[in-house]
Amino acid sequence: MINYIELSKEISYALRHAPWEYELEMDEEGWVSVEQLLDALNKDEKWESISEKDLIVMIQKSEKKRYEIANRKIRAYYGHSVPIKIAKEKKEPPRVLYHGTARRFLDSIKENGLLPKGRQYVHLAQDVETAHNVGMRHDKQPCVLKINATQAYQDGINFYYGNEKVWLADEIPSKYITEM
Repeated sequence: MINYIELSKEISYALRHAPWEYELEMDEEGWVSVEQLLDALNKDEKWESISEKDLIVMIQKSEKKRYEIANRKIRAYYGHSVPIKIAKEKKEPPRVLYHGTARRFLDSIKENGLLPKGRQYVHLAQDVETAHNVGMRHDKQPCVLKINATQAYQDGINFYYGNEKVWLADEIPSKYITEM
């Protein structure tokens, strides 16, 4: 029986953080050949029977919608820490977006805004619940920040569509951020 959560974590690591460890050739948009990914996974006894159908089931079962498959290629939508910049399509964001964070980061955010740190983009949620859940990874009582995305966009901040719950930005200056 395949544990799709564990499979998703393995693929997340391969596509978002260490494609070179799996000898994957990633293009500038983050796409990797499905065949290449399966070849790499199948070398591990744990994943030796994984097929493209299993990847599709994993994507369908996932609540987070991290991946997409098209034209025999697969990519992660967001969360990359690889050295090459993954190209994203700029889009006009919803009026308001949210960011969940630990309380200990608030002073830095007030001073410097939201920065991608070890990732390629700042991750923003389309709803408060998603932002809160993300913040819970770092703090049992996280802060949810409200982003005036419309004003930031009008002032020239670039936003990119991640998926139906996640938006991305290069950075968000503190003047567009308020605590909820």
